[in-house]
Amino acid sequence: MNIGAPVDRTDGWAKVSGAARYAAEHPVENLAHAVLVTSTVPNGRIIRIDTARARQAPGVLLVMTHENAPRLPEETRHGKLSPPIGRILSLLQDDLVHYNNQPVAVVVAATLERAREAAALLRIDYERAPAVLDFGEARQSVHPPDKVLAQSTDTRRGDVHAGRLAASVVHEAVYSTPVEHHNPIEPHATIAAWDGDHLTLYDTTQYIKGVQRSVAETLGIAPGKVTVRCPYVGGAFGCKGSVWSHVVLAAMAARQAGRPVKLVLERSQMFGPVGARPVTQQEMLLAAFSDGRLSAVRHDTIAHTSMIEDWMEPCGLMTRMMYASPNQETTHRLARMHLGTPSFMRAPGEASGSFALESAMDELAVALDMDPVALRLKNYTDRDPGKDLPFSSKSLRQCYEEGARRFGWQERDPRPRSMRRDGKLVGWGMATTTYPANRSPAQARAVLHPDGSVVVASATHELGTGTYTVMCQVAADALGVALEQVGFALGDSALPEAPVSGGSATVASVAPAVQAACRALRLKLAGIAAADPTSPLHGALPGELEVEHGELYLPGEPMRRESMGVIAARHGGPVEAEARAEPGEEKKAYSMHAFGAVFVEVEVDEDLGTLRVPRVVGVYGVGRLLNAKTGRSQLMGGIVGGLGMALFEETVFDRFDGRAVNGNLAEYHVPVNADIGSIEVHVVDEDDPHVNPLGAKGIGEIGITGVAAAVANAVWHATGRRIRDLPITLDKLL
Repeated sequence: MNIGAPVDRTDGWAKVSGAARYAAEHPVENLAHAVLVTSTVPNGRIIRIDTARARQAPGVLLVMTHENAPRLPEETRHGKLSPPIGRILSLLQDDLVHYNNQPVAVVVAATLERAREAAALLRIDYERAPAVLDFGEARQSVHPPDKVLAQSTDTRRGDVHAGRLAASVVHEAVYSTPVEHHNPIEPHATIAAWDGDHLTLYDTTQYIKGVQRSVAETLGIAPGKVTVRCPYVGGAFGCKGSVWSHVVLAAMAARQAGRPVKLVLERSQMFGPVGARPVTQQEMLLAAFSDGRLSAVRHDTIAHTSMIEDWMEPCGLMTRMMYASPNQETTHRLARMHLGTPSFMRAPGEASGSFALESAMDELAVALDMDPVALRLKNYTDRDPGKDLPFSSKSLRQCYEEGARRFGWQERDPRPRSMRRDGKLVGWGMATTTYPANRSPAQARAVLHPDGSVVVASATHELGTGTYTVMCQVAADALGVALEQVGFALGDSALPEAPVSGGSATVASVAPAVQAACRALRLKLAGIAAADPTSPLHGALPGELEVEHGELYLPGEPMRRESMGVIAARHGGPVEAEARAEPGEEKKAYSMHAFGAVFVEVEVDEDLGTLRVPRVVGVYGVGRLLNAKTGRSQLMGGIVGGLGMALFEETVFDRFDGRAVNGNLAEYHVPVNADIGSIEVHVVDEDDPHVNPLGAKGIGEIGITGVAAAVANAVWHATGRRIRDLPITLDKLL
């Protein structure tokens, strides 16, 4: 049984040896280098671009601006918009500037150094216009988005006002999260190469098929004329799920320059034109009876968006489904600012929304003089109260109990400032974690070669999470062959259709297609053998044949068996099968989520305000874990991301120019090894027969949810100080 085993990454050697090629590393003949030039004002228009010196610089092939860029079809000249993945793009079709760091020119030269030198010679004059760069100003004028993902913008059940009046305790507070940027190790990068009218893109993306379709439609060409390749992604966290301006600009520049072009964003250009988590202000109201039962819940969110399109951080979605309450309201509103369009970032909505909800639950527990775990159990529900559907599976109660036991929660003194160690204040906090169990249609192809080797393929992605490995495990089990015989191909738009690798949906979507393709291949091979007079299996019913160690056999006559490789060889070559797997009607009958509980210990230096997190315990119910090793790694990585959100991450913008003043990895702080103590991850056994054929729920994002709140709750327990504005920095503790 390969599924569930802690199998080492099949692509591990390629990565550590340097054989794994990322988007900017593919060898392309006659390659030219492009540098993206971005705006230095937050709002206005370009009144003059002096390109003369840049065009005359040595090795320069092209200086592309709004004055000479190819004119795109009117209906797609700002990008092909297909929300929520699609984006309004800046493709040099006009002279308008909507945010600082917006693409305004592309310089192409024979070498990167010459392209950079020429880009520095550009002289751009702007006519500035007033800009909204303060969230406090922006939120004075808000508007509702059309949808919050696929759900309603606002929800209401019962009567919150009546529930509040009936309550014994009411807690109201405002929680905020800042702008955060993804900052994967690999920056956005694209190589664009034309061969006649066919475009090949090597692009760092979470959505190969989306890039193919979006770029084709934006340029006004058939999707079949675009090939996208991306065998490895060096981190993404959501920012590579959309097609951004630089991808199309690279294609435009390559066509105009007459040579393949490589465009890699500089680290500072990762702040603005490729998305971010938006700033949020979340007003929470929790009302409860004296025994802890919630009588009313209200969660109102305002988040920023850009001036050119709407993008909503869905903070209230977790609140809608998490706890039993007869009366509840959630609202979402947008405030426009002269910043780049926000985007999906590491559990969008659940990460930021859980900070508000789970901090508020802790504050309510304090007001009720009740244990935080006990309060959550008091409001536990086996039905999604927002959708009025039962959960397909829910092991959260077990997660609370197991997490509390492993952490030693029973030893917690509930009084703030009551626990100390080595002269430092010690605090213990916890929070609930959750994330939807998403799934989309996907296809896969399985090919068995005469030597017994198998290649399974789908146009999905390897983000560093273990896709190559897990798909090989699923394929080996479905075919009944050794794991070493199986290879998995991904990262090419020519392969069978797969969805975006976002929303923690890759395994839940693609693995069922892989399983179905391998089972179809096995049945096809059985049919070939049964129809072949020279086969020991001749005359058998294909559906009756079983498989063992790569051999098909008849259960009633186990000596009648034959290797699948031999069957393929006698058939004259490789045998292949393709299958599609997609969700059915199950989401109409069940609400599908992964759940967990996270427990955090902090140490705070009372004099300096410095904060450390010596240990974290996370316990999760995520259905069937397909690889114990890569799964644990993903959940641990999510916790590290949650610690970054809690303690470090914040993009600070200049209030005059709107540029990120910490737009680099020296000053945009993320956790490093020295910041991380002990992280214990445990996954409980959970059977979910409804979520998908493998019973597996996505784990890419649940790890980050709840962590920031657990840290804030632990900080309150250690210090008596409640921090409601992330990140929790020492100045807020002094």
